[in-house]
Amino acid sequence: MIVVSNTSPISNLAALGRLSLLEQVYGKITIPTAVANEISNVGTTYTQAAAVPTLPWIQIQSVTDGTMLQTLRTDLDEGESEAIALAIELKADLLLIDEQLGRKVASGYGLKLKGLLGVLITAKFRGLIPAVKPIVDDLIVQARFRVSNKLYADVIQSAGE
Repeated sequence: MIVVSNTSPISNLAALGRLSLLEQVYGKITIPTAVANEISNVGTTYTQAAAVPTLPWIQIQSVTDGTMLQTLRTDLDEGESEAIALAIELKADLLLIDEQLGRKVASGYGLKLKGLLGVLITAKFRGLIPAVKPIVDDLIVQARFRVSNKLYADVIQSAGE
């Protein structure tokens, strides 16, 4: 399974010291160079984020389609643009991305998407975590992860909590 990730799922799990959840759920993840750079910037705040370039289960890969990148950068930031372009290039099975506009654009290219909260639900159903709610609460408080009241309720319900 080819999984490409944007910055948010990695940096937010790193903020909680739970980065290994991504490895447990997906095994290997590929990130574009811009995402690696964004994560290294938060590495000064979150220790686990600083280790990302050295983790054997995270592969950093450059995007080769400059035209696609230029098109995506008209609406999105560099990390989102590269994550979407790389997912398209690799014919990824899944793109991990949270930002609403990025999700909308990626969906338009036919990519299968999952956000961090979806990753947590998957982790729970695989028995990797006992509950989603405490982690979502920690994301909101510790990582300042934005979740609408409706999304919060939907995620907790989907997790069966």
